[in-house]
Amino acid sequence: MPILKKINGLLYRLILAPYYRYCLGGFGKYSTILKPTAIDGHKRIFIGSKVLISYYGWLAANPLTGNTDCRLIIGDGTYVGRFSHIYATSKIEIGKKVLIADKVYISDNLHGYKNIHLPVIDQPVVQAGEVLIGDGAWLGENVCVVGASVGRNSIIGANSVVTKDIPDHCIAVGAPAQIIKRYNFELKDWQKTNERGEFI
Repeated sequence: MPILKKINGLLYRLILAPYYRYCLGGFGKYSTILKPTAIDGHKRIFIGSKVLISYYGWLAANPLTGNTDCRLIIGDGTYVGRFSHIYATSKIEIGKKVLIADKVYISDNLHGYKNIHLPVIDQPVVQAGEVLIGDGAWLGENVCVVGASVGRNSIIGANSVVTKDIPDHCIAVGAPAQIIKRYNFELKDWQKTNERGEFI
């Protein structure tokens, strides 16, 4: 088994890593993408160094809403869990050392649904807000982030849906996600808050 692992690692370094360096907009040293389901808009995807994107992820950066500068950026040292789906039509930027669990969905766009005479699948994609996931953040399993940002070192609990910006150093849970704790720098501890992030 260790020998097979070494052979797979060698094959990756010799074949797949150079391929990603060639076909993506940027692909840093020691980064790995394991058996992706799909990669769309290759030249608009920029991956830093020491990034691990685990099995069956879908990465996309397609200007479906008209932004010709559409980009998906993943910072150094970030880990993206299995079956994750990250789809940019304008801009998604994931910071450094971000921990993203399995089956996480991150998008800066929505399906249109205004015309009740058309199936949703036939309606245009609608641009939502740009997404920034701050350095050191942690997104739990099954989290959805749509058109909103998550601050530095903030934590989003499993199964939460983020549709409004979460500031730095907060813990948010629920659908829609609401802040329940924030780091108090004076007391050097995490403290309970109301949904506006005010200490209680």
